[in-house]
Amino acid sequence: MRLRLFCLILLCSASAAFAQQKTAAISSPDNQIRVTTGVTDGHAWYHVQYKGKELIASSRLGVDRRDESFSSDLRFAGVDKVVLVKDSYTMVNAKKSRIAYTANKGAIHLQNASGNKMDLIFQVSNDGVAFRYYFPGASSDKKTITAEYTSWALGNEVQAWLQPKQDAQGGWEHTFPSYEEHYRQGISPATASPTKAGWIYPALFKKQDTWLLLTEAAVDGAYCATNLKGTSPNGEYAINFPDPREVFTGKGFLPESELPWYSPWRIITIGSLAAVTESTLGTDLAKPAVKIDAAFVKPGKASWSWALLKDNSVVYDVQKRFIDYAADMHWQYCLVDVDWDTRIGYDKMKELAQYANSKNVGLIVWYNSSGDWNTTKYHPKSELLTREAREAVFSRLQGMGIKGVKIDFFAGDGRSMMEYYTSILDDAARYKLLVNFHGATLPRGWQRTYPHLMSMEAVKGFEMITFGQQDANAAANHCTVLPFTRNAFDPMDFTPMCLYKIPNIERKTTSGFELALSVAFLSGIQHFAETPEGMGHVPGYVKSFLQVLPTHWDDVKFLDGFPGKLYVVARRAGNKWYVAGLNGEATAKKIDLNLGFLRGKKGTLITDGSEPLSFQQKDLVASVATTVEMLPQGGFVMVFE
Repeated sequence: MRLRLFCLILLCSASAAFAQQKTAAISSPDNQIRVTTGVTDGHAWYHVQYKGKELIASSRLGVDRRDESFSSDLRFAGVDKVVLVKDSYTMVNAKKSRIAYTANKGAIHLQNASGNKMDLIFQVSNDGVAFRYYFPGASSDKKTITAEYTSWALGNEVQAWLQPKQDAQGGWEHTFPSYEEHYRQGISPATASPTKAGWIYPALFKKQDTWLLLTEAAVDGAYCATNLKGTSPNGEYAINFPDPREVFTGKGFLPESELPWYSPWRIITIGSLAAVTESTLGTDLAKPAVKIDAAFVKPGKASWSWALLKDNSVVYDVQKRFIDYAADMHWQYCLVDVDWDTRIGYDKMKELAQYANSKNVGLIVWYNSSGDWNTTKYHPKSELLTREAREAVFSRLQGMGIKGVKIDFFAGDGRSMMEYYTSILDDAARYKLLVNFHGATLPRGWQRTYPHLMSMEAVKGFEMITFGQQDANAAANHCTVLPFTRNAFDPMDFTPMCLYKIPNIERKTTSGFELALSVAFLSGIQHFAETPEGMGHVPGYVKSFLQVLPTHWDDVKFLDGFPGKLYVVARRAGNKWYVAGLNGEATAKKIDLNLGFLRGKKGTLITDGSEPLSFQQKDLVASVATTVEMLPQGGFVMVFE
């Protein structure tokens, strides 16, 4: 009797203690990052400490569904034991080929006023924090999320590097949004976005000596892509849903799914600028690769006539010349752009594909994704809108020997548009076609889930430089922001590298800068802007460098830089290390690079010559203090083996 009474007292005491517990804490494996989450007065929140100091103050969590709310009147209902999670995967379209991820995972269980459940799941790694919402249970009907309240209370003292999101249905032929603006650099939280749509990911912040990069991953056809609201009172940035017009015609923009239901991951990369730049969190939290026969997934380099020669170059003879050019450069692909279906025709395109194949070059062809969500005229258009239509198109292309598709002019970030993207990727895989999306959203880690997704634009790329002098003037600055932001996690089809001249534009970057972009920027297929004629003006050693440039990378080291001012990176392929440097400012620089990890290795430096559009080559030996001089808006590459 006494034993039963003692056990009952213990049980009641434990229950009372549990009822009083309203918070949970999860730390990174190295204990440098600590997340605390809980419920106060019915509202869920979290905050983040880094190295013992507050980094993100108490920030809001919660969502509203159309059927009920999970943003207020919440009750703490329990906490899971923190467990260590590990993952490893390989990629041919990333800054590293073999990637390992380790994090501590914990979850708190919440109940709303109706007693229905929602979990907050956190994973904390040494380079950041990720969290998501989870609705357990099962439902035969689809639930709709009408609002998400996630925020990041960074404080008024942060500096931000943010790109405005273009407002829906604006721009040329109503093609906005397409993530094609310059970044606002070093701005305060008091700076509002110049657009109603807010700011896009990745969003970069500096708080004293710590850097943070916000993004999301694991977006699928059940959720919309999100961004940041355009105002941030007291330095609290908040999540934003897309404009209702950012949809596949006649379909929805709000998240919608049956239960159980996981939201996408919200990701906060944390640390030094080197740690943030080298991080792989954007793919670590993406969904694992779908099961496909991946033998056709081959990264590479491509020739592309349209970049400098525009529409009139999309004719048979010019494309044949660019196939020969790709073959001469030992590049794997040639991209044939707009209106090829009438300017060249399907029969002649099949002939071109056969010719290219004889040269070990694969053809990629352009398509317009659009239904009636914009007024673009370029074609083939409206041929991919249904699964049956895509099956017919992709089957025909496969039969012609085409290796990939570039698909342009999407409508934005609504849920139905996310579903359209992923449906295209699913169908393209069955016909062994590589994919490149343009006029598009951020990949958000899709390249891991769909290994045949080689690149996406979502950047104010080289084509904008060819359209106007203002963008050419800003090119060096812009290109030294992108590695820290847009290209930090996801492949970016900037279409870089004009080594000679741009028609009707005065190029401000040096030839050394342009050459360095071939290493600095990451894309599964790198579409180079330079033409055969332009390549004829460069020294043989530059051409040789580009002929043997690796198609993918095994490792990365950030060496030096600051967004908009300087970027120096080392990338390894096999036993070779490539170092690329970009000067984002119009002043000459002398930098000392720590190449101690290559100490004693002999290498070659290719940098700018003394005359415009010229190069020089030097031998060098790596050391802890390797000095390099850079021209204004100049650049260099090094190779060590």
